[in-house]
Amino acid sequence: MLDSFGVLGLGGPDGQLYAALVVSPQSTAEELAEQCGLTLEQGRAALDRLAEQGMATRAPVDRERYLAVAPDVAIGTLIGHREAQLRSARAEMHRLMDAFREASRFTDPAHSVEVLTGGEAIAQRLEHLIETAEYQVRGFDCPPYIQDPVANLPRQRQRLKAGVRFRTVFDKEAVAWPGRLEKEILVGVADGEEARVRPVLPMKMMMADDRMAIIPISVGDAVLDAAYVIHPSALLQALDGLFEAEWERAVPLQTAIGHGDGELEPEADHRKLLGLLAAGLTDESIARSLGWSARTTQRRLQSLMRELGATTRFQAGMAARERGWL
Repeated sequence: MLDSFGVLGLGGPDGQLYAALVVSPQSTAEELAEQCGLTLEQGRAALDRLAEQGMATRAPVDRERYLAVAPDVAIGTLIGHREAQLRSARAEMHRLMDAFREASRFTDPAHSVEVLTGGEAIAQRLEHLIETAEYQVRGFDCPPYIQDPVANLPRQRQRLKAGVRFRTVFDKEAVAWPGRLEKEILVGVADGEEARVRPVLPMKMMMADDRMAIIPISVGDAVLDAAYVIHPSALLQALDGLFEAEWERAVPLQTAIGHGDGELEPEADHRKLLGLLAAGLTDESIARSLGWSARTTQRRLQSLMRELGATTRFQAGMAARERGWL
């Protein structure tokens, strides 16, 4: 127990006295010092430090007696501080590694590609990629997923507010993921993310500026708990070119525009529907991604075709482009 307190930065006497106070509430400094084999001066000094850290308080009636703050609060606060320090240290390590690789990439090509293993390590590096991006983050998004695809949304929102540009090309299967279009993708677009969709993407990827890309390692349809990290090199330049080529071919996904009563304006509704059609989604996938029934999907498709004067989906796409909807 005391060794665990030491890891949290709580000295031996302090941790020993806190543990004693937990099991002996309403104790005086003298009683606690005697119980822990400390001098009265050591006991009082330890209690003062515990009080400063929010781990002990004086009793409300007899001010000479002390109470322990609940361990889940007191120790949880210490753990939170230490975790924040570790995150800061880890971020600094990543920054130093970026500088190290940049300095050595011309003399040691092995530093151009790194392999990460373990979900936690991958999540931490993705977090680092987003946090350290200076001007843009680009990505290919497609299933399957080894972690919650919305995990980085709060951090992304913060970086968008800081002026970092986010561009994501979604695979049609990612857009068709139940509830994801309305609850995540279009929410991100409303926050400022630029999103497009392609029928098929070559891989899953996230890239920060022109200095780092992360690509999950997959075998067939299975994604392994590992990823490549690509640092400045000819390979990273090729990935840059690949993203821009896919971005140019992709169809924009636009957020909905609402009336005061919350209903979608017809044009905004049509834009979303056309975007999904152009991306190659089936009627079933469109219904699933927009949360519509099959009947509603068919009704809205027919209404759109009539409005555009089209009898085929290709004609609908051409007419939509003439109107500037795509």
